[in-house]
Amino acid sequence: MKRSFSAIQSIYVKIPLLFVVILFIVFEFVSVFFIDRFEIQTVATMKEQISTQVDFLANNVVPILENDDLAINDRDQRLNQALDSFSTTYPTTIRLVNAQDYLLATNKLGERSRIGLRTNDELVRDVLINRRAIEDDEFINLRQPYSIVKPLFTQRQGEQQLLGVIAVEAEMDRLSEQRDEVIQLFLRAIALAIVAGFILAFVLSRGITTPIENMRQQALRIAEGIYDYPAEVFGHDEIGELAVTINELAVKVRDAQESIESEKQRLDGVLKHMTDGVIGTDRRGNILLVNERALELLDMYHKQAEGQPILKVLGIDQEYHLIDFLKGDKGEHELFVHKTIEGQHSTLKCEFSIIRRETGFVTGLVCVLQDVTEQEKNEQERRDFVSNVSHELRTPLTSIKSYSDALVDGALQDPTIASDFLKVIQSESNRMIRMIGNLLDLSKLDGGQIKPNYEFVDFRRLVIFILDRIEFTLENEGQAGKYKITRNLTRKEVYVEIDQDRMTQVIDNLMNNAMKYSPDGSEIIVTLADYRDRIVLSVQDSGLGIAQKDIPFLFDRFYRVDKARSRQQGGTGLGLAISKEVVELHGGQIWVESEEHKGSTFHFSLPYTEFELEDEWEGLM
Repeated sequence: MKRSFSAIQSIYVKIPLLFVVILFIVFEFVSVFFIDRFEIQTVATMKEQISTQVDFLANNVVPILENDDLAINDRDQRLNQALDSFSTTYPTTIRLVNAQDYLLATNKLGERSRIGLRTNDELVRDVLINRRAIEDDEFINLRQPYSIVKPLFTQRQGEQQLLGVIAVEAEMDRLSEQRDEVIQLFLRAIALAIVAGFILAFVLSRGITTPIENMRQQALRIAEGIYDYPAEVFGHDEIGELAVTINELAVKVRDAQESIESEKQRLDGVLKHMTDGVIGTDRRGNILLVNERALELLDMYHKQAEGQPILKVLGIDQEYHLIDFLKGDKGEHELFVHKTIEGQHSTLKCEFSIIRRETGFVTGLVCVLQDVTEQEKNEQERRDFVSNVSHELRTPLTSIKSYSDALVDGALQDPTIASDFLKVIQSESNRMIRMIGNLLDLSKLDGGQIKPNYEFVDFRRLVIFILDRIEFTLENEGQAGKYKITRNLTRKEVYVEIDQDRMTQVIDNLMNNAMKYSPDGSEIIVTLADYRDRIVLSVQDSGLGIAQKDIPFLFDRFYRVDKARSRQQGGTGLGLAISKEVVELHGGQIWVESEEHKGSTFHFSLPYTEFELEDEWEGLM
């Protein structure tokens, strides 16, 4: 039925007017709200930024004010440097005042002549008296400056002592300018949008009514007899007639299309971003769906896997049949598949689940793949570690028990034999103590429980100190001529940031190994070289050397090349493992070069950057 309407109801007039009115109202509300929120947010951001910077500055200046040993010039220099580091996007004046209201420092060069004089600032005096921070934010139209004054405290003899205050004053002119610029921008945008919107709406309104009737007739043909969801219509113009038919079509089409598209995107997104591989099959076991992670684990392209039997793709078609995975009430099965890809062995955990309809009809399988190679490796390493620890502890315990039994059986009556037996028991006990201590160190290093006490150390001086100590110990033990320690050290000072105790442990380990496995009268060469970005310490011995097959395992725990000699000399097999952990904790590397019957050279490197320490030393003088 054809419906009539008056000219005032025509969309020729209604569209331009309605569009302009709505546009104007929306822009008015948006502009007022945005400008208000902009001003509030900008001021809040400015306050937060300044407050954060004030807290940071307070944390920097309190240690300086607490240090009574600093000379006045050094203290003033450090305070001015701290104030100069205060950074905001607004012009800011900072003053540091002591507890007696005397100006200590300021970031304004023009005011530094007043350092040492009273400030006569009311806010500062109020803070000094009340010992509470004051924030003056009663600025009008962003024209008045924003001020904040914060007291500085320290704990001395269990009491809180006032050191002074920090006064910060920030100018608000820039915020006001930004607000005015935003207002002008909105006004220009509103005017331009209204003019352009009116012209565009008028042009469009003239071209809408002609195709509307055709669209209605087309929609009726599509919707007739299929969709029966009438919608309430307001108005009697062409848009109203179109709404009657479009609503009937849109409800079903929209819901169905959105549902299908949403499910598809959700499934694609889940499969794409899963860390596990997923394979979906039909009821015959042929692959219908496979995600990127599954292709990566199987080292296949999509075309190679799609349509292929899943058992063949997994390489288990000789051991299993599809019926094996369809048995059971739950329809869940788990197995492990071993793959070799480019020479790398991996283990995949495969979890199969059956897809059934409500009637119980099987429609396919879903297989989830997980790479458990690393888990198996860790589990094997754990078992090996427990086995090694048990073996290493059993050896000294067996010796202790044997000698203890001998003493109980009567050897204690012979002073000479008893003394020898007790020395053996003491030696084995000390070895177990060292081993347990080393295991605890390794456990702490693995768990990140050891926090290095970093400090800048002249590494050359540290090496000289350690070598002097070793030579002094050898001389006191009457073994001064047993080894010749040659030093090839760089002549300049090389400062590196290290934990001195831990690095001393590393050097001691390398030197002890060199002396253990070098024959009497041999030479041990210690070399320290510095490069642009690192230093390298090398310890070269004249021992029997290490076979190439043993080198990759040399830094493993409990690994010994010569097990008998190592145990005889009290070795635990953990020294090089600890050295490796400590060096890597410092960002360095450790390695060995060796040739059988020609000796070995152990090297380790540490990061090194040349810099001048003159300023730091002057501050400590």
